[in-house]
Amino acid sequence: MYEWVKVIHFIAVISWMVGMLYLPRLFVYHADAKNDTVLDATFQKMEWRLLRFIMTPAMLVTWLSGLTLLYFGAWFSDGWMHAKLLLVILISALHGYFTRQVKIFARGENQKQARYFRLINEVPTVGMILVIILVVIKPF
Repeated sequence: MYEWVKVIHFIAVISWMVGMLYLPRLFVYHADAKNDTVLDATFQKMEWRLLRFIMTPAMLVTWLSGLTLLYFGAWFSDGWMHAKLLLVILISALHGYFTRQVKIFARGENQKQARYFRLINEVPTVGMILVIILVVIKPF
């Protein structure tokens, strides 16, 4: 059963990270779109659907399956796991920030430039790389 939970965890993580990398890229282009246009409405729909139907469910399954693996793997005392959990909490907080940003765009209240979203797009990438290093190398 453990291996199946691990498979589910991998699939959920990949799905979540795809969304975490794609959503801020949508924000880059949405920031340049004028409010109340067809393009604005299209971006709003794409962002909402990505968040609601892919990212959030994938995040929840990632957490549930990850905590299940943590419990059965008995890694509570491993330093690499503490670091990994901290990073996953930070990535989850970024997910919450992206959710807030989707709502700001939906209200037509975005004040941030495309450049800001290009920079913020790198944060989940760095987080993902660090988590992979911790999981594979287990440096401490």
